[in-house]
Amino acid sequence: MYKALAIWNGVLIALMVSFNGLLAESIGNNEALILIHLIGLMGTTIIFFVKREKFVSIKGLSPFLFTAGLIGIFNVTFNNICFIELGAALTLGLCLLGQLIASSIIDHFGLLGVKVNPLNLKKITGIIIMSIGIVIMIVI
Repeated sequence: MYKALAIWNGVLIALMVSFNGLLAESIGNNEALILIHLIGLMGTTIIFFVKREKFVSIKGLSPFLFTAGLIGIFNVTFNNICFIELGAALTLGLCLLGQLIASSIIDHFGLLGVKVNPLNLKKITGIIIMSIGIVIMIVI
């Protein structure tokens, strides 16, 4: 179930990067960034009120946790820039490679408070195979 959901999430990310990149190409990156996040805020707000959820207090949370929003802005900005120059497949391939490397380091060392999940030969082999695929996409 969760593996299928993760695959579906990958499909949605490919669509999102493509639509966001096309929007940025049409109206400009900063304008697209504002529009993308405003639409996301409106959609989330509608879902929130339809489900009749109550706001949870953020009091006492580490300010460090709020950096995810800032990272999201950079993520969309960088995706838009790369999409225009590289296209969807290479942009996402390189993004996935970066995610795989960063998440492997986070898991291996238990950074950010996550459970330690050490690198092993299977994971290293997967990273190498993915890297070879990226090199093929760039060279050919």
